[in-house]
Amino acid sequence: MKSMLKIIHKSVLKELFITFVLTLTFLNSILMMEKLLRLSRVLSGVGASVLDMIKIILYLQPQLLLLTIPMSLLLSILLIYGRMNMDNEIVILKVCGMNFKGISLPAMVLGLTCFVVALTVSFYLGPKSSIKLREEITAIIAERSALSIEEGTFNTSFKDIVIIVKGKKSSDTLEKIFIHDNRKKGEPRVLMAKEGRIYVQDELKIGLLLTDGYINLTKGSNTTELFFDRYKMTLSLGNESPSAKKAEFTPSELARKASEADTYKKKTSFYLELHRRFSLPFICLVLIFLGTPFSLLSGKSGRLGGLALGLLIFTFYYMALIYSENLVMTGKMPHYIGSWIPTAILGVLAFLLFRKESSR
Repeated sequence: MKSMLKIIHKSVLKELFITFVLTLTFLNSILMMEKLLRLSRVLSGVGASVLDMIKIILYLQPQLLLLTIPMSLLLSILLIYGRMNMDNEIVILKVCGMNFKGISLPAMVLGLTCFVVALTVSFYLGPKSSIKLREEITAIIAERSALSIEEGTFNTSFKDIVIIVKGKKSSDTLEKIFIHDNRKKGEPRVLMAKEGRIYVQDELKIGLLLTDGYINLTKGSNTTELFFDRYKMTLSLGNESPSAKKAEFTPSELARKASEADTYKKKTSFYLELHRRFSLPFICLVLIFLGTPFSLLSGKSGRLGGLALGLLIFTFYYMALIYSENLVMTGKMPHYIGSWIPTAILGVLAFLLFRKESSR
């Protein structure tokens, strides 16, 4: 009997795991597209290679996994146990003497594994990958931004700036430079310089050190001309940083930053990020007890019913999370309550449903 139960559990766990991996891959691909599109607008301007983009895709994964692991866990449980219920396999297992806890054991094993992996991602892999992502993008900009400026052609890689150079002494040194700077609307300026050197300044910004030139400033009908020996410009490739700063901090660093913050908004934002590092992995444990009872409701409507129900649950969860965090940011609720309300609601619902199903 025990060997038969072991075979059944292994079979269900294998099916759960395969569905989980496929769902995780699909969700990561969907969420990654938006981030890649945003970054590609920046990196294509400096000629990032295919290898560069592959590295960036890999560094993006831990940030996405924190969101997609719980969602994939719930969807895989709903799909597999819903299919088992539709095929009357759960009824057969109950007739054979297996209680609901025993039927849910494969989901518990997968859920605990997801919890451990999510904690690892939240505490270690996520911050490390965020730092690596920023360093990789900075390295790409440092190496390729100067290469993107070609002799005798209009370069528009930098926001609201057009650059034309007559020659290049080296990979980062330009000769006879003409620049039209329209970053300050209504006050365009034209710069000409004998020479310029490109260097990395900060993340998506690089510096251009011009020597021996002049600036023509236009404001309305007034024109001003200034001559300079040395002039520093900041060139921006985009408005967004390659990764959120808070994503680079470990939980202990977030707690320290929160205690050192000098304003309520900064302190609260760090505390919310800290709570999120715990609550998102913890939701995997809640979904163990929520997914299996819910799958019995969605099973009669097939796989589409399980998919729709799973998306509905997570839509509610993330909407409640955003709403409660907004209440925290406005000072209407303590951070330690607002961060955990959505998880607590799902936890109570999971407990009641699992208890009800186990008592049948």
